[in-house]
Amino acid sequence: MAYTAGDTILDDEYNAFANNSSSPFGYNHFAGTGSTVYGLGQSAISTVSAGDTVTASQWNTLFTGMSTIAGHTADTLTSRSAISAGDTIAIASAVATDLATLAASVAAGCPNTTAVTTSSTLQTSSSSSTWNSSFTTEFTVTFADANAMRHFFNAGGKVRVHGAVTGTGEAGDGSGSVSDDFWANLYTAMGNVDIKASSSARSGSGETQDTNGLGLGFHDLTTSYQVILGLSDDTYPYGSNTLITSAKLDASPGSSTVMTIKIVATDGTTNFTFDSNNTSSSDTNPYRNGTNQHYLKTINVTTGGGLSSAMQPSATANPTSSTS
Repeated sequence: MAYTAGDTILDDEYNAFANNSSSPFGYNHFAGTGSTVYGLGQSAISTVSAGDTVTASQWNTLFTGMSTIAGHTADTLTSRSAISAGDTIAIASAVATDLATLAASVAAGCPNTTAVTTSSTLQTSSSSSTWNSSFTTEFTVTFADANAMRHFFNAGGKVRVHGAVTGTGEAGDGSGSVSDDFWANLYTAMGNVDIKASSSARSGSGETQDTNGLGLGFHDLTTSYQVILGLSDDTYPYGSNTLITSAKLDASPGSSTVMTIKIVATDGTTNFTFDSNNTSSSDTNPYRNGTNQHYLKTINVTTGGGLSSAMQPSATANPTSSTS
């Protein structure tokens, strides 16, 4: 029998709304444990045994669950009133449409949710006080288990990195290195790099963007580094200075528990030295960059939208930091 407004709902129709694991997805698949881009880690709702009547309580549980997820995803659903015991449990309009709306929001990583909060700086990596070749940082973000990691990103969680110049370098004449200003410009152009569920974003703008890695998110990552954002300076003679952010997982999405983010600042201007006619009493390596710092934060999911638990990593670390 087709699902038609005004008819009494059948057990298998209700069970599809509750538990369907293929399109059209049921509530449990996108709100419960789910898999891949679906799942928020919320409690599953019960299905109806074959031949049993769908009760008012079961119908209300489905609608309450849908409203809760909509509170997190910021979706607007069809208005419905609670059903009282003794009422005929008839077809409610647009249930499949509303379920599809919620499923699509979860699959996109809940991009419109406001139920998130930015952590304080979790890790800081500092270069040496003067450097002229490269400054490399690796940060790790670890989750309690693979589902916790997947639910974090599906619900709108993000991993954020950014950087800044915090010290003054040296020039051959003993003054501060002018290259510090250009590194500061690169970090401003980088801004906050946020790795999301299915894409990434930079809050900065300008300079030369060398890659299109911003189309990659958690669900696209592999066990090898992939470039998320590559920037190079657009001002002569610093065009060979690059700032590259990459990321990888310790296993495939859905099995991984650790994300590693690598930031590499490479100075390509080390060939700017005094020639033999004017180096008798001068520093032959005049441009040394001052201290650069890289930072790690996370955008954590809160219960403010109605989810039963907040979602955040279990640990972070800075296993690698090197300058040359």
